[in-house]
Amino acid sequence: MATLLVLINFTAPVSTVQTIRTALDSGASGQTWILGSISVGLAACLMMAGTLADDFGRKRVFVIGGGVLALATVVCATAPATPVFVLGRIVQGAASAALLASSLGLLGHVFPPGPERARATGLWGAMVGGGIAIGPVYSALLGKVTDWRVAYWVLAVAAALVMLWGSRSLVESRSEHRRSFDIPGVLTLGAGIMLLIAGLTEGRSGWTQPHVLVLLVAAVLLLAGFVAVEKKVAEPMLDLGLLRRPAFVASIVGALMTGMGVIGLMTYVPIAAQTMLGMSPLASAGLLAFWSGLSFVAAPQARRFVALVGDRLQVAAGLVVCGVGELVLIGITEQSSWWRFVPGLVLAGLGSGVVNAALAGLAVRSVPAHRVAVGSAANNASRYLGSSLGVALVAAILALAPRGGGPAHEMGAGLTYAAAVSGALTIAGALLVALCRERPEPATPVEPPRVASSV
Repeated sequence: MATLLVLINFTAPVSTVQTIRTALDSGASGQTWILGSISVGLAACLMMAGTLADDFGRKRVFVIGGGVLALATVVCATAPATPVFVLGRIVQGAASAALLASSLGLLGHVFPPGPERARATGLWGAMVGGGIAIGPVYSALLGKVTDWRVAYWVLAVAAALVMLWGSRSLVESRSEHRRSFDIPGVLTLGAGIMLLIAGLTEGRSGWTQPHVLVLLVAAVLLLAGFVAVEKKVAEPMLDLGLLRRPAFVASIVGALMTGMGVIGLMTYVPIAAQTMLGMSPLASAGLLAFWSGLSFVAAPQARRFVALVGDRLQVAAGLVVCGVGELVLIGITEQSSWWRFVPGLVLAGLGSGVVNAALAGLAVRSVPAHRVAVGSAANNASRYLGSSLGVALVAAILALAPRGGGPAHEMGAGLTYAAAVSGALTIAGALLVALCRERPEPATPVEPPRVASSV
């Protein structure tokens, strides 16, 4: 339920961004930050949240995350201006990071490897799709019948209830091998990811602007510093030795390509439908639900195939289906019916459901049992960093699309190019995941039974 709440909140502004922009008197840059600011807090704080959850208590981090999310959502609901709303969304992202990292860590601790864990992580993955499906429709509906701020008041109450529910029902768990807090690692990684996403967000209005270049260069230097720090620290936040594990690499690559190749394109589907076909925000959110809703339905079913196809190959297969679905979106124009979107969105939705469920299980088993929250954090950080990269990539493609013929024609041309690039990128990601082959564990030699000899 916490994961469902996080994703509803994450996608809530997608269908109401124009309304919020008008109410807060935001410019074009403000609109960009209304949509992208939550990713800054999420991606920057996920690894720190995972480390704190494993070392200081997964339940504790979960409950604190729920409380902070409730407070930050109240800030959004009462924001008098764009900077306050954006600040609230960044803090929402940090709180969401605590909920996501600790929730999957709690599941990994409670459910042993096998069918029960596959079912639990499948449901967790389904909530990702469910939240994406519900968020835009939920905010569009409330925005139509009442003020847009009501949606955030309801989310604040829901976050408070999740916090209380978790504090009363969850059992505390933490790693038996507690580590010291890696402050240099937290600062370099968090600041590096924050500046990278800020640079990607600002870059949508022009990649050669001096402040964009400064943000991106500073981000690269900080992330390089993080790698150097983690090699020297006795107890690193992220053990770089995990990169020698094919399953861990597959979970990171799969999550990154899901965000970059799939979520990036799907974020623009409602905008494309409104621009090309004249659909309302509510109708375009309903159209996107063909993708996100089927993801919600497909994720719990993926566990039925674990015995036949392992989680890594499920991720690869799901990405291929997503890529094919995106390629089906090629050629949609302003003369097309909204039905023309449906086959591609259905395929991408089914593939996304399989990927979400399999990635959750893969993230948990790809790390040592006492570091499950860190595995969850690394996986989710890759997903949300990938989505920021994907949104920036699609924005750049749309900007480079042929001009002329009006906004609807230009959006159709841009969507075709973006679908082709995103589909090819997603299928390439599937190939990379498939190549991360895991070496079978060496068999332990069995000592032959000793036969007593008579003297």
